[in-house]
Amino acid sequence: MSILSKIGLAAILLTVSGLCVNAVQESPKPMETSSEKLVNDYNVYALQLPERMDFAGEAVPLNEPDIRERMDKELLVNTYWQSNGLLIIKRAHKYFPIIEPLLAKYGLPDDFKYLAVAESGLENNSSPAGASGIWHFMKGTGREYDLEINDYVDERYNLEKATEVAAEYLKKSKQRFGSWTLAAAAYNAGNAGIQNQIDRQKAPNNYYDLLLNDETSRYVFRILAFKEILSNPQKYGFNFREQDLYKPVPTYKVKVDTAVTDFADFAKKFDINYKILKLHNPWLRETYLKNASGKEYYIEIPEKGYYNPAD
Repeated sequence: MSILSKIGLAAILLTVSGLCVNAVQESPKPMETSSEKLVNDYNVYALQLPERMDFAGEAVPLNEPDIRERMDKELLVNTYWQSNGLLIIKRAHKYFPIIEPLLAKYGLPDDFKYLAVAESGLENNSSPAGASGIWHFMKGTGREYDLEINDYVDERYNLEKATEVAAEYLKKSKQRFGSWTLAAAAYNAGNAGIQNQIDRQKAPNNYYDLLLNDETSRYVFRILAFKEILSNPQKYGFNFREQDLYKPVPTYKVKVDTAVTDFADFAKKFDINYKILKLHNPWLRETYLKNASGKEYYIEIPEKGYYNPAD
């Protein structure tokens, strides 16, 4: 190859190399992946506490540093546990219309509906300790207040009866301590438990002045957090439409004062199936009912048109 040819080839290679370098330098940045975009767009914000808060008309002393920190903690935890928060908002739309008039009927402040949220998340479930129903009664407490609890019937799961018992328990606690806030704390720790701490710490009857175990120390603040979030859901980033919320199904009651040999057959008489019967009557714990005493029970049956079980 001649020197000129070599020079020409070198020039071509240099030109190509330069074009490649420029191409690399001038190429656009790679597009963000969906996960990168999510990370870049997602932000977590500190929350501004309300200037004033109260439980059942009793002011929360937010001017005290430890009270502000405890309130801030529960508000943050329950705001950023978004899935749980949104589910509770949906369930509240279903259950609050049932709970609210019952609280008013039995003389309890409306704020106690948020105690039921803190206890069970508005689900008929059981705690690890065995407290059951939406109001989370232990067996001993339920029986003390005349709830029927056995293999066939567990009235802790009867929302109307359990709300009545919760109201009775809380009103007695209020009479004892002179404070709805302490009554709420006593629902968690027991009346004796709260009284022991008041006596031991030589403290006035004020929840916010007591040093309590971790669960009871957080308890009222959790209730307050649910009250704040459910009262102002959009403020805390919860967005939903009316059709997203769960709705109560209208029911009527059927009196039963005899034994029921098979609830599956019983359900068919009302054009529903066994599953639907149990969903509306979770306090019925067996497939049948022994009722030798002839006690009157009232079983809820959904209005026609809400369920269409297969034949």
